[in-house]
Amino acid sequence: MGASSSTLDPSSPSPPGRALHVLRVAPGSPADGFIEPFFDFLVGVDGSQLGNVVDAKSLSRMVEEHEGKPLPLLIWSAKYRQMRVVPIIPSRTWSQASHDSSSNANEPPSLLGLSMRLCTPEHALESVWHILEVLEGSPAESAGLVPYGDWVVGWSGGVLSGENAFYDLVEAHIDKPLRAIIYSYDFE
Repeated sequence: MGASSSTLDPSSPSPPGRALHVLRVAPGSPADGFIEPFFDFLVGVDGSQLGNVVDAKSLSRMVEEHEGKPLPLLIWSAKYRQMRVVPIIPSRTWSQASHDSSSNANEPPSLLGLSMRLCTPEHALESVWHILEVLEGSPAESAGLVPYGDWVVGWSGGVLSGENAFYDLVEAHIDKPLRAIIYSYDFE
């Protein structure tokens, strides 16, 4: 959907100081299948680094200027600890139908299909929980969680932050459905 395959840039294995953490990739969007939520960070656009201060207006203008044309995104992967360049073709056509029927008619549809937040990649993945044990008959067992093979990386409400965030989230969902986002090493 609007992009070619990624290429790796082995020159920078360490995480960048600041970046835009990809929290969600909209299905069918230009970024779908090329950017991985929770593990990928937008570090630069069209050959320039974002740096410590991200100017949303400049970034938005740059993406708009590339509508219908390839836009190289510099992505750092926390999973593979590598930089790569992902050429994406910004487009509104993927979201036109849903946008026309939405209540936000004054907002233009997304060109990339990404939801992101500014953060420090080094610390962004500190709030990931490795599944070490699954008790028989527990909700974790019925969900199919695998000890030592699965990690909780977020939930349907976004990322978790802080040492007790996951525990607080589980407590708030006792006897209620909880949609967690799981990374499974076994299904990599």
